[in-house]
Amino acid sequence: HFLIGRKLTSLPQEDLQDVPVGRLTQVQRIQQLAQHFWSRWHREYLGTLQTRSRWKTAQKNVKPGLMVLLKEDNTPPLQWSVGRIKAVHPGRDNIVRVVTVKTSKGEFKRACSRVCPLPIEQ
Repeated sequence: HFLIGRKLTSLPQEDLQDVPVGRLTQVQRIQQLAQHFWSRWHREYLGTLQTRSRWKTAQKNVKPGLMVLLKEDNTPPLQWSVGRIKAVHPGRDNIVRVVTVKTSKGEFKRACSRVCPLPIEQ
């Protein structure tokens, strides 16, 4: 996968973030640093990709062809699917509320609040 440099089919790693540094081997310390990076990336950066037009200035509607991450509450960010918006479904106010996303596993309908547009220039 493009974010981690290998397939996402690997087994999940043990959570080492709360283990004191003195009790870790060198390999575990490297894993702990990687987990710390991904948790900060998830909290700090992914949140900025998801703009909330109600609290900020109005944003452009998403369009077909845009690459997005599918947010999943029950899975870590490293296991979120990447897809491309295939169709948009605007509400009565002509603002896109739902999108159809095509991934390697099929097509899914998701609310716009459950997808994070990736900052990729096309």
